[in-house]
Amino acid sequence: MQLLKIPFEESGEMYGLLYPSGSGSWRLNKHIEQQSAFNSAMASHESRRRSSGTKRRSISFPENEDVGETPETPSVNAKISATGSNGLPAPVAALEQQLESRHLDDDELHLKVNASAGSPRSNLTRKASLPMMPAFIVSAPGKVIVYGEHAVVHGKAAIAAAISLRSYLLVTYLSKSRRTVTLRFPDISLSHTWDIDSLPWSTFAHPSKKKFYYNLVTALDPDLVAAMKPHLSKVSAEVSEENRKIHQAAASAFLYLYLSLSSQNSPACVYTLRSTIPIGAGLGSSASISVCLSAALLLQIRTLAGPHPDQQKEEAELQIERINRWAFVGEMCIHGNPSGVDNTVSTGGKAVVFKRVDYNKPPVVTPLRSFPELPLLLVNTRQQRSTAVQVAKVGSLRKSHPAVADMLLMSIDKITESAHGLISSPDFNQDNPAALQHLGELITLNHGLLVSLGVSHPKLERIRELVDYTGIGWTKLTGAGGGGCAITILKPKTDAPTLRTLECQLDEEGFERFEITLGGDGVGVLWPAVLRNGSDEEGGEEIDQDKFLNAVGNEGVERLVGVGLQEKREGWNFWRP
Repeated sequence: MQLLKIPFEESGEMYGLLYPSGSGSWRLNKHIEQQSAFNSAMASHESRRRSSGTKRRSISFPENEDVGETPETPSVNAKISATGSNGLPAPVAALEQQLESRHLDDDELHLKVNASAGSPRSNLTRKASLPMMPAFIVSAPGKVIVYGEHAVVHGKAAIAAAISLRSYLLVTYLSKSRRTVTLRFPDISLSHTWDIDSLPWSTFAHPSKKKFYYNLVTALDPDLVAAMKPHLSKVSAEVSEENRKIHQAAASAFLYLYLSLSSQNSPACVYTLRSTIPIGAGLGSSASISVCLSAALLLQIRTLAGPHPDQQKEEAELQIERINRWAFVGEMCIHGNPSGVDNTVSTGGKAVVFKRVDYNKPPVVTPLRSFPELPLLLVNTRQQRSTAVQVAKVGSLRKSHPAVADMLLMSIDKITESAHGLISSPDFNQDNPAALQHLGELITLNHGLLVSLGVSHPKLERIRELVDYTGIGWTKLTGAGGGGCAITILKPKTDAPTLRTLECQLDEEGFERFEITLGGDGVGVLWPAVLRNGSDEEGGEEIDQDKFLNAVGNEGVERLVGVGLQEKREGWNFWRP
């Protein structure tokens, strides 16, 4: 209960006791110090009010608004008169100003004052801005190619696995009076707001164009893309052309999914993205973002079940497939013709075996649920590279030395098959040192073959050299090569001082490193956005926009909302078939 002091003109100064009414507002009534006298005092006050013909005066606040505790609550220095020149209480503006000084947002303030009997019923009403739903967070991982890069371009298989570097999407609902939707991605300095009612809903909702949450979309509709263009052209118009392309690509993925899955009646929201995945390093950062957007929008239209620990395997698989389908649409908006492997890994987690023989047909993607969670050292060379250039290198080698190049690609395929066979075996035990040794040796062999294909880089070789010297694990490049990242599967019981020495050497030479986990969970949900972070807040720490935006760097984001590594944080739930 809250104490508020208000001077009434006709009855003099009295204290009001604020208590929650059933309608979700705070009501002001006369306050008596003794709780035992409260009911009789209220009955007496009500009797006097009725006999005098005075109508009840009330002030309503959002139920969760903190208006201060006794005795610190300041007096509202205004008088509520019975009438005013326009039928409204004259000092309402002064009272409103006092209330707003208590940090109540314009859209959150609802002030209602009933005039006395004999005067017209007067109301000053602002539409209440209580959010329709609590904020929530969706998270999805990045990925690395563990075995089979480049061979996969030529019809062979590859294994890709999730990593514990993740994207996080905070969805915050605004007041009912707002009619805007905002996309914020501070890591790339993107922030843009659209007016919901001005978006091309009629085009997306036309019977010939409308897609439902259960539809399989394999290509973008040119008419829908054209309808979005005027709304994308204003995104980051003031930044450089290079950054504008990145911003508008991200905005196009969001807007296409938002217009396809939501409706014009959707509540106003802010979608805020933070990511711990290096962008442009071949780690699936865009796919992770697309998965987050897909899952969030599907959750908002209530077409997803779970996730929860007791969810049936078939139901979880259906939800994952539904999220993955729309994440692929987001990837098409960003990349044009994506393979589909990145979003598939990011959605389902663990690992997949991926093979695409005919580029006119969808790839064959087989989940590898038994893939072990392994400690991984990921090192970013910070060397820019072009996937197209590296792919062209291998294509040129096939033309000049077809027999040799094809033998190298076939050998890479055999490595992938060997790893797949071991992990899929009923007898596979990730804690068996011999099994991990087998997988590690395949990592080393795979890297040697990629070097022979000509897709490594001196910085990648320097990383491998440093790791091999310490003997703490098995290293290979991941992705297209020519720069980008290297991965090292760490050996069991790795000596901590030796690892620290290696990390210091990597830091001194300008590399970016991450100690992470390979083969973890896919998309997850924190609903509501509350975590037990050692906070004194009752029920846990609520993750709001300010906290989320002000988290500094990867460490700040992980400390605030990270899902955890081996020990998953309480509150996060994942779809686990």
